Amino acid sequence: MAIWRHFFGRYGVPSQEDIVAALTSAGVETRSLEIGSPVGGGLLFFDEPSEQVCDLLREVSRNGIDRVLAVSLAGPELEGRDGWRLLQSGASDVLTWNRAGDPAREVSARFERWSSVDALVGSPLVQHNLVGRSPSWTLALRQVVEAARFTDAPVLITGESGTGKELGARLIHTLDPRPDKSEMVILDCTTIVPELSGSEFYGHERGAFTGAVTARDGSFALADKGTLFLDEVGELPLGLQAGLLRVVQEGAYKRVGSNTWKHTSFRLVCATNRNLLDEEARGRFRRDFYHRIAGWTCNFPPLSQRRDDILPLAHHFIDKLRPGRPLELDPAVSDYLLGRDYPGNVRDLKKIVEQMVQRHVGDGPVTIGDVPVEQRPDPDAAETNWRDESFDGAIRRAIHLGVKLKDIGRAAEETAERIAVDEEDGNLQRAAQRLGVTDRALQMRRAMRRGQ
Repeated sequence: MAIWRHFFGRYGVPSQEDIVAALTSAGVETRSLEIGSPVGGGLLFFDEPSEQVCDLLREVSRNGIDRVLAVSLAGPELEGRDGWRLLQSGASDVLTWNRAGDPAREVSARFERWSSVDALVGSPLVQHNLVGRSPSWTLALRQVVEAARFTDAPVLITGESGTGKELGARLIHTLDPRPDKSEMVILDCTTIVPELSGSEFYGHERGAFTGAVTARDGSFALADKGTLFLDEVGELPLGLQAGLLRVVQEGAYKRVGSNTWKHTSFRLVCATNRNLLDEEARGRFRRDFYHRIAGWTCNFPPLSQRRDDILPLAHHFIDKLRPGRPLELDPAVSDYLLGRDYPGNVRDLKKIVEQMVQRHVGDGPVTIGDVPVEQRPDPDAAETNWRDESFDGAIRRAIHLGVKLKDIGRAAEETAERIAVDEEDGNLQRAAQRLGVTDRALQMRRAMRRGQ
């Protein structure tokens, strides 16, 4: 299907016709942007990176969910700050048409890669294991998929406990295209006993120490030609980090009690719930080891930043518990799940869903009586305080960046409009009702942001 194109501003050379012809020659079919309808990926051409361009980017990209390539036609290359602003507004990349040797083929190459990544992200393989379509989760999955399929780099997955880091590591192993790929070996760094760590990683020869009655392969040997996943790598002592660094760099090791070098080749995937750069600054993590394991970094957001995924995840867990026996949630239960906090993230949500399903009887919807007593909210407590820590954090960050009150207010209004329109599948009349404005007023506000 053709991607959309939209020209924002006035141009001289090249003309719109010349640009469209060049894109067609490069195999990129385009259509005009249809305002007010689902747009998907596309090309936004502009003469200067104005605030209106940024506003339009936020809308048509749905804050980065739909792939939009922002293309400058002004001539000279954009200033660095302008490019970053466009990316922050939702552009997947920024290109200056007259600075590229063959700009149409540059466009084609980007959309070809993005299409491949997004096809994998939307595939059953990914969606049945790493459930969710929220913006922050989609962006995280794109990072994981691109690293897995199109690079051989070591990957560091960061995120709070319970966000699905091990599932991400398994996906990387599954998507790794090596034709002779072996198995994935998982090592939980929180369970490693320093005295036995040498054997755990390197293996040992018979008689190497008391109790070594037989030779044993360690993780380096078991992961050869496969993937070695170090879960909670931030827990490793500094001494072990130094030894691991040498193996990762040279691909060689010795068993405990042996003088023979053995070779190994594995893809390294690490996960941590710590900020390793902060750990490095405190002297608890080696800088050289960090840069060796973080060839590609992916951050898994907490559930508080992907609340749109709560109900899809809940239904996913129900289907796992009751295969072939669909079970609905009473609206009050859905509201309860959407409104509660999840200190343990997805793991926490899974636990409460399992408890409700275990208590439920019959084939009717899960009702509030199925919520365990200790998990029930206080009906007298204020439940209308939607300005939670994430809201305060966003405002605080804006203030620290020097954003003025007027711009903060406008951004909040535009975000509310975008979310309402998205949740109503583009129906402006229903979105306007939810926002408490007329559909005409909503249409005018959206048109003004496009500069039309």
